[in-house]
Amino acid sequence: MSVDSVFRTRSLGVPSEGLPDQYADGKAAKVWELYIGDIQSRTKEYKSWVVSLLKQHGVRTVLDTACGTGVDSIMLVEEGFNMVSADASDKMLKYALKARWDRRREPAFDQWVIEEANWLSLSEDIQKPGAGFDAVICLGNSFAHLPDFKGDQSDQKLALRNIASMVRPGGIMIIDHRNYDYILETGRAPQGKNIYYKSDLTQDISTSVLWVNNKPHMITLDYTIHVPMATQQNLPEVSKFRLSYYPHRLESFSALLKEAFDGKMQHNVFGDFQTYVPGQSQVPCYFIHVCKRTA
Repeated sequence: MSVDSVFRTRSLGVPSEGLPDQYADGKAAKVWELYIGDIQSRTKEYKSWVVSLLKQHGVRTVLDTACGTGVDSIMLVEEGFNMVSADASDKMLKYALKARWDRRREPAFDQWVIEEANWLSLSEDIQKPGAGFDAVICLGNSFAHLPDFKGDQSDQKLALRNIASMVRPGGIMIIDHRNYDYILETGRAPQGKNIYYKSDLTQDISTSVLWVNNKPHMITLDYTIHVPMATQQNLPEVSKFRLSYYPHRLESFSALLKEAFDGKMQHNVFGDFQTYVPGQSQVPCYFIHVCKRTA
C-alpha cells in the first residue's frame, strides 16, 4: 500500500486477509502509477536520504512491506540492495512484477523477490532470512491505511509487531506517517512540497475528520486529479478519489513502536528528512521513524 497514495475505488472491500482493499477495481493503481511517474520522479532529497541511511547502517538486505507499484524497491535494487518486496494489493503488485519482467536480463532484477503479503500474517507470507533483514521499510504514509475496526488498535499493534519481527538484531525499521497532529489541530494538511514525488498532475485536496466517542477515528482526503491523455488510459479527465487513513499522533505512534520492539530499540524521529525537534518552527508534512533493534 504505497505512498500517500491509495485512491478510493468503487468499493472498499475487506479481503480475506483482513486489510481493506482500496485498490479493488484496479483503477486506483492505474491513476497512482500515472501520478508518480517513473523513479526519476523521486525527489533527490528523498533518494539521497534513504540510500545514505541504509548504507550508514551497513544494510544489504531490505524488506519493503508496502511496495505498491514497486517504485521504492526499483530505486533500491538499482542502488545495489537485495530486495524482497511485498504488498497486500495484487492490483498494485502487477506493476512491480511487470517492471521486474521487463528488466529480467539484469541480474539484480532477476534476483528481486516480489510477494503478495499482509501485515497481519507477515511471518506466514514472507520467509525471514536467518535472524532477519538488515532493514525493513514501510514508507509513504502506508501504515495509516490500516484502520482500527475493533477500536482497541489490536490489529495495528499486531501488524507493527509482525513488521518489527522481520528486523534482525542491529537492523533498522523505517516507517512514516503524515503529520496528523497538525491535521487534527487545524483541519488541514501542512502546506509544503511532496517530499516523495515530483508530480506534474494538478490536484485539489479537501480534508475531513471522522470522530467516534470524542476520538479521531479516521481522516479522509478527497483528491481531484487532472489526468493527461485520460482517454488513452481509459480514465476520466478529472478523477476524484477518497483516501482513508487512521490518524496516528506522533507520541502515541512512538509508543506503539516501542511496544512492537518490546522496548529493545533505539528510536529517532525525522520531520521531512531532518532531525525533528519538538516545538520547532518549521511544521513537517511527514514524520519518519527510524528504529534500530538492540540486542
